[in-house]
Amino acid sequence: MPVDELLMRAMPHSPEAEQAVLGSMLIDADCVKDVMDKLQPEDFYLKQNREIFETIYAMFIYSKPIDGVTVAGEMEKAGLSNENTRSYLLQLMEVTPTAANVLEYVRIVRDKSLMRSLASAAGEITNMVQEGTGSAGEMLELAEQKIYAIRRGRGGQGMITIGVVLQEVMDHLAQMTAAGGKTLPGLSTGFSAVDGKINGLNKSDLLLLAARPGMGKTSMALNIALNAAKESGKTVAIFSLEMSKEQLVTRLIASEGLIENTRLTTGNLRESDWVKIAEAASTLSRTDIRIDDNPLLTVADMNAKCRRLDNLGLVVIDYLQLMTSAGGKSYSGENRQQAVSDISRMLKIMAKDLQVPVLCLSQLSRANEKREDKRPMLSDLRESGAIEQDADIVMFLYRDDYYNEDSEKRNIAECIVAKNRHGETGKVELRWMPDYTAFGTLENRYEDGE
Repeated sequence: MPVDELLMRAMPHSPEAEQAVLGSMLIDADCVKDVMDKLQPEDFYLKQNREIFETIYAMFIYSKPIDGVTVAGEMEKAGLSNENTRSYLLQLMEVTPTAANVLEYVRIVRDKSLMRSLASAAGEITNMVQEGTGSAGEMLELAEQKIYAIRRGRGGQGMITIGVVLQEVMDHLAQMTAAGGKTLPGLSTGFSAVDGKINGLNKSDLLLLAARPGMGKTSMALNIALNAAKESGKTVAIFSLEMSKEQLVTRLIASEGLIENTRLTTGNLRESDWVKIAEAASTLSRTDIRIDDNPLLTVADMNAKCRRLDNLGLVVIDYLQLMTSAGGKSYSGENRQQAVSDISRMLKIMAKDLQVPVLCLSQLSRANEKREDKRPMLSDLRESGAIEQDADIVMFLYRDDYYNEDSEKRNIAECIVAKNRHGETGKVELRWMPDYTAFGTLENRYEDGE
């Protein structure tokens, strides 16, 4: 291809579609809200069009009237106008056939913007391969991240104006206010008392559920996963590095159908059990729960698998310390602690990248068993420093009857919220149903932290 032709080749864009979108908003302010849902300033290729859209965007946020005159005035205030601005705005309204087709114009602008993002990502990937820095696996991971960012509507890592974020926050506040202030900002755990403490499972949060062996942390995580899948209709991804997928599904059937787990594992089933199993299986089959029981998965593997899931709502990982041996590496001493530190940081990044809550289970050290009060504390987390820092919420499970046979709290578990980036700490009490490996809510058993 001749050099002159290469230099003159522009990135994909449609000046006519960009003008028609802007003209439609100037002609009919009612269509502005429809456009704002689908386009961002960077979707406009031509600088002048982008500046006009940014001005209209800001005016829309503050409910200012939008037409050719008011937009021209706002651009003058912002120092974005010149001698041709008013005539160009008039031209936009004249060349737009009708505002009725605005969504078709939007589709064209968005399509061209995606093509530009794809071309840019392809160029970056090509440069990365040619430079040869890093392994093929690392390059593949970076390439997947770039393509995933485009698919999610975040082309690259450009900075977002506060106006764009303001609109998202204000829309969210309006939705919660319309619901009477009773709507959880995140997915429900299925336990009202726990939801009351942590405000549900929120996007981009890393939640840690930790306990000593035998306390029921896997059962609690499965209860939360099943409830989130049923209530939200979203996809829930479960990565089990300890139990097989058959064991997990057996536990889900036990908790959903309230069938004794020992009967399911031994096959000693009664006729009434089969009725419950059929009902539980019917409920489970209507959910979109994905299970991966590969014990050698890395965080990068999980991230890549989750990116390919549409409508993802929650990720559950069982459990953190087993991930230190992923990829065939082994760690000991300080190296092991560094490995867990790296993994916990990567999990937090994954939660932000996927914009979903990530619930990760963790083992505790034996330190609590040496104390008179055996309730877990943050310092009991194995390789605790980085985990405690990266997690948005840390919850512990504790059952007094596990340690004290004469305990008054038979089959009652404490869910201790030891860290809460969004609110207060404290504890709530839950009913533990060992026969069904399930937890339930105890009414009026709520205690605040000090």
